[in-house]
Order: sequence, then C-alpha cells, then structure tokens
Amino acid sequence: MNTLTGKYLMYRGKPLVREGQQICWGDMNDKYVLVLGIMSTKKVKDKELPDQVLIQIQSTEDGKVVKVGSKNGLYEAFEYGVIWLETELKNG
Repeated sequence: MNTLTGKYLMYRGKPLVREGQQICWGDMNDKYVLVLGIMSTKKVKDKELPDQVLIQIQSTEDGKVVKVGSKNGLYEAFEYGVIWLETELKNG
C-alpha cells in the first residue's frame, strides 16, 4: 500500500494537491481519482480566477480517463467531479 508523506490539504478525508494548472483529489490506493485542469482564467478585480475547467475521472492503475467533461468555474467543476468520482468508486 502506498502512503503519502508530507503535509497535504485534506478534503473529505482525501488529499487535495495542486501543481500548476492541475488539481488532483483522491486516494491513489482507490481505483479512481479526480483530476481538474484549469483551461482558462478570467480576471476579477486584481485576481486571476479559474474560468473553464476540465473534469476527468482517471484510473489509478493505468491513467486512463473513464469520464470527462467541463464546467465554468472551479467550484462547479469540483462539485461535479466529486459526485462523479464517488459514483465511479461505488460502481467500480
């Protein structure tokens, strides 16, 4: 079993990791993880916020994408992604 070392932000008991424009949420010991890709940003006042976000449910075994979609805004994309991941883990 692989375990994470170091400190990670945890959400609902799973690590949430961001590197550049990619956000990954999930346990690598599970069959699938959620990967969000920030495709574009928009400027709001003086901040750049994610605009178009790619949602992917990926297999931890081979990296294959089993479900894909996109949403406007990080909040909406993450909420859809969490539901999709939980459904795949339950059914898979």
